[in-house]
Amino acid sequence: MEINQITEKIIGCAIEVHKHLGPGLLESAYEECLMYELNHAGMSVVKQKPVPVVYKEIKLDYGYRIDLLVEDTVIIELKTVDAFHPVHHAQILTYMKFAHKSIGLLINFNVTMLKNGIKRYRI
Repeated sequence: MEINQITEKIIGCAIEVHKHLGPGLLESAYEECLMYELNHAGMSVVKQKPVPVVYKEIKLDYGYRIDLLVEDTVIIELKTVDAFHPVHHAQILTYMKFAHKSIGLLINFNVTMLKNGIKRYRI
């Protein structure tokens, strides 16, 4: 499947979850429901995938985790915040760098219209 098809499918699943749940829940609820929708759509999903930090010759396992990794290609970082802050953008870009993935989606479910809470990254 082409990368744009994957991200379209992910966004469609996220919209479905948001349509049913709306804003105001904990991130973990959206994570479980989005994982359900993605699996139901036939996509492979890994939840809470560990991401080690590599510094020169050492590997630091400090509990950094990708919320969802879809099709071993797209990193999804979920939020339930009033607005994205620079640290959220930095977080997903860092995860993409250390996981060696070029596509990421930052999704904030705490919005009235989900399209206003999605940011796509490509490095």
